[in-house]
Amino acid sequence: MELENLILDTLKREVVPAMGCTEPVAVALACAKARELLLYEELEEVKILVSPNIYKNGMCVGIPNTGEVGLEIAAALGIVGGKSEKDLRILEGLTIHEVGAAKKLLERNKISVGMKDTCEKIYVEVCLKADAGMVEVVIRERHNQFASIRIDGQETFNKHLAAVEASQGEQQIYDFSIRDIILGIENLSYYQIEFLLEGLDMNERIAQAALDQDMGMGVGSGLYQSIKNGILSDDLMNQAMMLTAAGADARMSGFSMPVMSSNGSGNNGLTTILPIVAYRNKYAVSEEKLAKALAMSHMINGYIKHHIGRLSALCGCGVASSTGAAVAIAWLMGANHKQMDGVIKNMIANISGMICDGAKVGCALKLATAASTAVQSAILALGNKIVPAKNGIVAETAEETIENLGKLGQDGMGSTDTVILKIMKEMQVAL
Repeated sequence: MELENLILDTLKREVVPAMGCTEPVAVALACAKARELLLYEELEEVKILVSPNIYKNGMCVGIPNTGEVGLEIAAALGIVGGKSEKDLRILEGLTIHEVGAAKKLLERNKISVGMKDTCEKIYVEVCLKADAGMVEVVIRERHNQFASIRIDGQETFNKHLAAVEASQGEQQIYDFSIRDIILGIENLSYYQIEFLLEGLDMNERIAQAALDQDMGMGVGSGLYQSIKNGILSDDLMNQAMMLTAAGADARMSGFSMPVMSSNGSGNNGLTTILPIVAYRNKYAVSEEKLAKALAMSHMINGYIKHHIGRLSALCGCGVASSTGAAVAIAWLMGANHKQMDGVIKNMIANISGMICDGAKVGCALKLATAASTAVQSAILALGNKIVPAKNGIVAETAEETIENLGKLGQDGMGSTDTVILKIMKEMQVAL
């Protein structure tokens, strides 16, 4: 398959709307599928096992429409009112009655959530038992990818072969150099990628809602007030910080509005897109250039996450999504390919050590830092101020530097992830 088609296939697969944090969404999706496959009158129990990374990201994040946090309420919502055909928007449109019924289901202690001893980053296993039988559903590799389904112990679905084919296609696109991917995007016609512009408006809307209503930690609204009061200047960097933080304020507190995700993550989508929204709001730019910039941002995000993992001990927004946004902004400013490689080196030299300690309202601070660093890295690279090779983990090329980052995240930080989760669980028990 030629490069341009691989790019389009990747974008259409990885850039999709999502409602709520995608880790609890994956749990809700698996629970909804299990319920749909078994007609029962009396629910006996629902046992859920998830990977440590899913557990970490679902522990403290707000769930839309509930005023609550955690995987348990997401699971209950999936069982009571979820419709699996809604995919990553499964938590959208639930009624007050359904939310109330989900909370009552939790009170009956029918649902248990635990961690599975697995090295897989994305894994959700649901076993639903009722008077009519038992259903087992597994999601793995992607938040919305059903891997297997068993009804009363009989396997009725297995996506192994299809998953292998998808994995091979993903590997193929990331075998290309970043320069080739950027050239491939430049060769695409506007009508092929104009669908990406939907994400600009979708993510700006949720950011604006948080600026108007002061949600979560209020990082975005705090920056907004400082700009209005003249403490901070109304420039590209601060606009990018403000909008991106505001999007996280809303999403992490469970605000009921969808976002355009990137590579399976809503926060990745916010960080991939909103700095580009800030650029559009400050400077005149055609819709075609915006669409191509968005394509670059999403593809670089995916390229880096291909190396560090979809979920990681590293903050994907900090090291992947913001790097995509930085490259896109540099391209909009007229950067050449050497300078765009330099943007990536600058980003990884700067915030490669940002950890992921789960999805929560405090993520707004990290997204603000990531967005501001994206603008800083682009501006420095445009002035040919680029971190030299063999400076820490920065290598000769952007690709080698990303590979080094991947080694850090995959090989070097396995124990870090374990310690982060241990600390978080200890604090939950203390409460």
